[in-house]
Amino acid sequence: MDVLMKVKKSISDLPFPLKIYEFEEGSTKTSEMAAEQLGVESAQIAKTMLFICGDKPIIVITCGDMKIKQGWLKKIAGAKPRFASSDECKEITGYEPGGICPFALETEVEILLDRSIERFDKVYAAAGTANTAVPLDMEQLIYITKGKIVEVCEPKMVPSNE
Repeated sequence: MDVLMKVKKSISDLPFPLKIYEFEEGSTKTSEMAAEQLGVESAQIAKTMLFICGDKPIIVITCGDMKIKQGWLKKIAGAKPRFASSDECKEITGYEPGGICPFALETEVEILLDRSIERFDKVYAAAGTANTAVPLDMEQLIYITKGKIVEVCEPKMVPSNE
């Protein structure tokens, strides 16, 4: 079964409807690209990133305008985090980087939801490929991922023009 079908099947039994957006042209691989395709601000893109903390995989979901503070993640995870490789992403989640869906994962993974998501009524997560998105609110994310709300991010610093 291809990844998009796996995601569609996983949402079919939920107690709330979800719609997957598929884009013919372009990509949603980065927050900026996804925001452009969806017509929203990049902060509303839910970045789903896999880290390896010691020998434990952990997914962090945050808004597109946030930067994960590895020291804060280390404190929560109990081990120094590193970004998972492309191969590790594929093996652990079943998805390629840039298209990691926060649910319908290949293996069970602890999921941390950064508090920054609470700013929005809806955020848009990848639906398994680099040209798909699914809108979710925080309650839906918690329900689907069994994730824990944490604070592991701070806003990205935007260079000033001065």
